[in-house]
Amino acid sequence: MKGYLILDFSIKDFSLFKEYIDKIPTFIEKHGGRYIVQGVEPEVMEGDWHPERVVVLEFPTKDIAKGFLADPDAQPLFSIRHNTTESKLILVEGCF
Repeated sequence: MKGYLILDFSIKDFSLFKEYIDKIPTFIEKHGGRYIVQGVEPEVMEGDWHPERVVVLEFPTKDIAKGFLADPDAQPLFSIRHNTTESKLILVEGCF
């Protein structure tokens, strides 16, 4: 079953975050992933969840998604994201 990473984030420093935006797609593709939702402003329909931006990434499996997150070459980019955004990230498995 496919694995989905769902990122809820707000950008604190766009000028530094831009490097992450420019370079992370290479690592997503390296692990067979693709954008389903790419940094859009969501419309809240219920509840008190108010993310500024949302990204949804699809990977062939949950384990491959974990491999993407553990990729040693991508760690500097993840550090940029951690230092330039407020973010929450979850991993879920798809139905098919």
